[in-house]
Amino acid sequence: MSEKQVLFSRPLPIAVFIVLALAADQLIKYLVEAYLPFNEAVPVVPMLALYRTYNYGVAFSMLSGMEGWFIVGMRLVVVTFVLWLWRRTPKDRFFAHLGYALIIAGALGNLVDRLIFGYVIDYILFHTQTWSFAVFNLADSFITVGAGAIILDELLQAKKANA
Repeated sequence: MSEKQVLFSRPLPIAVFIVLALAADQLIKYLVEAYLPFNEAVPVVPMLALYRTYNYGVAFSMLSGMEGWFIVGMRLVVVTFVLWLWRRTPKDRFFAHLGYALIIAGALGNLVDRLIFGYVIDYILFHTQTWSFAVFNLADSFITVGAGAIILDELLQAKKANA
């Protein structure tokens, strides 16, 4: 019996998805740069504000003291590794392939920023009066949701194996 091939297990759909996600990320960052004040919260709804800032590291400003080319190289290694995982994963695993597409799109979105500006543009802030989460962007969300999709896929595979 042959395995069912899911949409993002094929090269063309995943490439189109990644290009569209990357374009959306870059368009939003362009608009943020053009219209959002720097380091000034613009409330959207309670607990959510737009807040343009620059991240010189990786997620949540980790490694912000590292050389820019090291971070670029690290991102390229991550993209290469995820592409390798994508190719090795059975073609019927929808959530894994969706997760890989999201992670690649997010990594490339932040990589474009790093190459053009030397930093990543962040603009989403969740907060209360006494607490705030790290400022992040759409590309970071792609990476986080992608990782969640891969974890979900692994859990579903484990459940299927135990059934």
